[in-house]
Amino acid sequence: MFNTFITDEQWCEYFKNGYLRLGKVMTEQELEQMRQRIDDIMLGKANINYDRLLMQLDGETGRYEDLPEQTLGFKGPTLSYRKIQNLEYDPVFLRYMQKPIFREICATVYGAHAPIACYRAMFMNKPAQKGTILPWHQDAGLQWGLDRDPVVTIWTALDPATKENGCVRVVPGTHRLGLLSEWGHTITPEQEAMYCPEEKVVYLEAEAGEAILLHNWLLHGSGVNTIDIPRRAFSVCYMDGRTRRLSDGGTFPIIFGKGALNPEELEVGTPV
Repeated sequence: MFNTFITDEQWCEYFKNGYLRLGKVMTEQELEQMRQRIDDIMLGKANINYDRLLMQLDGETGRYEDLPEQTLGFKGPTLSYRKIQNLEYDPVFLRYMQKPIFREICATVYGAHAPIACYRAMFMNKPAQKGTILPWHQDAGLQWGLDRDPVVTIWTALDPATKENGCVRVVPGTHRLGLLSEWGHTITPEQEAMYCPEEKVVYLEAEAGEAILLHNWLLHGSGVNTIDIPRRAFSVCYMDGRTRRLSDGGTFPIIFGKGALNPEELEVGTPV
């Protein structure tokens, strides 16, 4: 396949390290539109079907195990949501998800003719002076309930991401270990000591509007936000569109290919 956006050298870097900085992939106007849109969604001002959104408030302790449950529907007007999923059904975020650079990435990884679906399109937030520790983990395994593991995630900074406000941290090359447990997700304290010593950790500080390609098996996590600048981000997991849920054989929304979601045809709800 002919690469328009990413060179062969960059692909080699990605396959070696498990991540690749893509640089700024949106205009300042697009960035501001996405920032305003997610704030409007959090404050209940957006014309969107809130019953379709999985929404989770941030916790008060910073401890992952103390987080409130993530459920469908609006939880009240606040900028302290931790996570909002199903944003592939929002036209502003869907247009961003369908950028040609992301199509090229998916075609390179999954095959040029494979339809591409979305496992999850989610807003991740560490509000000013808050946030929750995200332990070291991998994004795959039986906990996802799929007949095959997705491996492509695009993480985009909506605010400057720094060590101080809880940027993503990774251990380069750990995707090549494979899944450290059949279940996936968080790892054991022994595995953390072995694979995630501080001297091997890379902090993925990023400018607002910068995107980073991540392999789902790459060990990653993040800390709390210790400053007054929020750390808002948009994370999309792309996968082969033929992927099925193990529970019922169901499929997922198509982003690229036949039957792909169209931003102009999405259902519109009302503010709450």
